[in-house]
Amino acid sequence: MLPDVGAPSDVCTVRRVQVAIAGSSGLIGSSLVGALRAAGHTPLRLVRRAASTPDEITWDPAAGTIDAARLEGVDAVVNLAGAGIGDERWTPERKRLILESRTTSTDLLSRTLAGLERRPAVLLSASGIDYYGDTGDTVITEQSPAGDGFLPDVCVRWEGATAPAVDAGIRTCFLRTGIVQSADGGALKRSLLPFKLGIGGRFGDGRQWWSWISI
Repeated sequence: MLPDVGAPSDVCTVRRVQVAIAGSSGLIGSSLVGALRAAGHTPLRLVRRAASTPDEITWDPAAGTIDAARLEGVDAVVNLAGAGIGDERWTPERKRLILESRTTSTDLLSRTLAGLERRPAVLLSASGIDYYGDTGDTVITEQSPAGDGFLPDVCVRWEGATAPAVDAGIRTCFLRTGIVQSADGGALKRSLLPFKLGIGGRFGDGRQWWSWISI
């Protein structure tokens, strides 16, 4: 929400904004859409089919196509697109999908935004705490280096795919989120199942760090 600091009274008015969202059907995305609507803003959902409502924008990252005209003049873009990390076993094919579903979609979106005449003020692009790898008890900050391994490599290349937007001067923020806890899905829903079946137990030795966020 962007306050109008020029308002003559002590009460700030809120400028309604248009926010384009890739990955709007996911756990975070669907909650974001609802929150924006409740606040009086206009979320525009990127969908991988023909748009059927005014709040939908068609794109196909695999084919490299997107309805760029619909993105002209939007105030902000939130990029949450990417295949689920924990949805399936990590076969070589699945690992390739995890990586390419992020880098391909982010590159397409970034190049498209860079080519607009009326660019958004900001691009919020998803990443993850996996960027840092396993750091144990070491305190990390946004300036800490990337770790080693598959997921850190995914995050580095994922963030790197925003280069066209960065080079075009669009303010770009990386959302290095933790594990999402929500009763509607994600890690918590899966974790609760064995406990509901009466066979739940402690994960690991109970001393490992597990950064999380809550819907």
